[in-house]
Amino acid sequence: MPQSALEMAKELTMAFFETGNVPAEDMQDTLQRTHATLTALKAQEAAGTTTVPVSNALSANWRKSITKHAVTCLECGKPFKQLSTNHLMMHGLDGRSYRAKYGIPRTQSLAAKTTTARRREVVQELRPWEKAPMYRQAQERDGKAPAVAAPAPAKRARKTTRKKRSEG
Repeated sequence: MPQSALEMAKELTMAFFETGNVPAEDMQDTLQRTHATLTALKAQEAAGTTTVPVSNALSANWRKSITKHAVTCLECGKPFKQLSTNHLMMHGLDGRSYRAKYGIPRTQSLAAKTTTARRREVVQELRPWEKAPMYRQAQERDGKAPAVAAPAPAKRARKTTRKKRSEG
């Protein structure tokens, strides 16, 4: 007995979820998109249409591709914590061309929201601008002591190999 489109969509969505390809908060959207695609395919099959229109549902709204825990590649549909340059190169794109293709603003991070938030926290903790020579010079010139003195780089003793130790 053939399955209904809803049953097939449910099974596919559960398989995506179990393999970690779909975060829990995106299950409903994935189920709806899968059901719509299967329904359209069944209608085409019934009508005898052999051509399948290429439609990327995610490309319609790039905002849905960036969630709290994952960012979904609009080219292949795979979720990541961030879209790396290496991954985009697999599609023949770079960050700029990917953003242009899907209408994503250049200031929008291609990383999950939690990843972006964590990076922001780390930068605020480390305050790298205070360690920059230009910042420190300006602080000294203005008579202000730097809030955090940059630690001097620690000198490491060179490691010697066993062969050198035994010879020397």
